[in-house]
Amino acid sequence: MKRSTVAFSDAAIADILEQSDWYEGQADRSLAQRWEEAVTATLLRIAQRPGIGSRRCRFTVDELRGTCRVPVAGFAKHLIFYQSREAEILVLRVVHGARDLESLF
Repeated sequence: MKRSTVAFSDAAIADILEQSDWYEGQADRSLAQRWEEAVTATLLRIAQRPGIGSRRCRFTVDELRGTCRVPVAGFAKHLIFYQSREAEILVLRVVHGARDLESLF
């Protein structure tokens, strides 16, 4: 099976970097590095099998229908939201699941 390419929204890039900075500031560089590696591993799983994400996102905005979510490996409360189109995965956001999710999009 061919691996999909992964593209990122500007917001998703900012989410990943901001969370890494937060972990480094609150704990240490090793936790931030573990976060970065976990996000990377989860994204590789999504690229290999785009259908693994839950489609139970109930967004009311039409552009977000069909958006999938997958928890970040080892950081289960953090979710990667993405859309799968043909051979491309578009990562929309990487956020903590307790946030008001629809307001983030």
